[in-house]
Amino acid sequence: MSPNRRDFLKAAMGAPALVVLSPAIPPLLLSAARASAALRSDRQSVLVVLQLSGGNDGLNTVVPVSDDQYGRHRRTLRMTASEVLKIDDDLGFHPALEGMSRMFAEGRLSVVQGVGYPGNNRDHDGAMRDWHTARPGDNGCESGWMGRAVDAAVDVDRRSTPGVFVGPIPKPLGITAPRSVVPHVRSLKQLTIADEVAASEFPTDAAQAENPLLEHVRRSAVAARLSSQQVQAVLRASGARGGYPDFPLAGQLKLIAELIRAQLGIRIYFTELGGGGIGGFDNHANQRDNHAALLSQLSAAVSAFFDDLARAGLAEQVVLTTFSEFGRTLTENGRRGTDHGAAAPVFLAGGQLRGGLVGRHPDLTDLDGDAPKPHTDFRGLYATLLDQWLGFDSKRILGQQFAPLEIFA
Repeated sequence: MSPNRRDFLKAAMGAPALVVLSPAIPPLLLSAARASAALRSDRQSVLVVLQLSGGNDGLNTVVPVSDDQYGRHRRTLRMTASEVLKIDDDLGFHPALEGMSRMFAEGRLSVVQGVGYPGNNRDHDGAMRDWHTARPGDNGCESGWMGRAVDAAVDVDRRSTPGVFVGPIPKPLGITAPRSVVPHVRSLKQLTIADEVAASEFPTDAAQAENPLLEHVRRSAVAARLSSQQVQAVLRASGARGGYPDFPLAGQLKLIAELIRAQLGIRIYFTELGGGGIGGFDNHANQRDNHAALLSQLSAAVSAFFDDLARAGLAEQVVLTTFSEFGRTLTENGRRGTDHGAAAPVFLAGGQLRGGLVGRHPDLTDLDGDAPKPHTDFRGLYATLLDQWLGFDSKRILGQQFAPLEIFA
């Protein structure tokens, strides 16, 4: 049994494993039974958080084509109105964002502009820690904002597994919980259990039925088998669902879509593009082609994910948000790249969004050390997603109250 599957089962139980009193039921299957018994069938709102590691260049993602400041300071990297995918007379998407541009036109994508926070030191580790903990400058904080949300959900239903990390890199701080175990899932197969567990394996005579522990184990084992079959059904059907491109992020989002289909009660999914650490979006040199390749993967994967959810009737249940530790400088450096900046746009995708632009584009004549200044605190976005989408108490999770954004229809 893999550690990740064990983590999932432990998290789903919400309590230590039962002591096994019968040799017919191994501890693993008891744990699995308790986890499977907790699976929910109702369709709750789901949040998918997608990290863009390395500091995404917001100015070449949502491009201010009509701004002279942009054109003058980017000799090799600037894009013209004829190159971009038009948003309006002033802005356009990078041409690699074709799928997300389509979603924007359909009202399924929002762009929150100028997102950041005061005092970002523009160090990868420090800035990413701030976004993960939602407590900038608190180097002693060892939990993430998503992890604290997981704890809040477990407090309501101690049988639930409300959050998972899906991806090839080590599980990030952002989804580390103070009290709960958050699983790291790489495959749907991790969540299946042995089919041999059946009701017939447990005595049902009146004397043994009076034993509450034995009855609990029997019923849990039956639920475990049925729920595992549900996951296996999703797994069998996954090969028939096409439409996803062949690269890692698309595979990660396809796995998330399968987990959502399985209705396991997971509310928060965290995944990543860029490789973690000083990630692929840190384009200090030769940015044009490297950035385009990453944005192409982002756009194709996200649009395929929501097209898949729409076919399953699940798009209204899901919101996806991106984030990156900082934006980039206005002026390109001498290596045809950009350096660490401050404000950047955040993408939101989903079936219940208002769609369109949220907030104004940063003023490129009012800079913070050659970087666009943020005007929207990222914690306000977090608070809106927690309060209005997930139904959690954002003040409890973030430590203070933040003004919400108008992002939902």
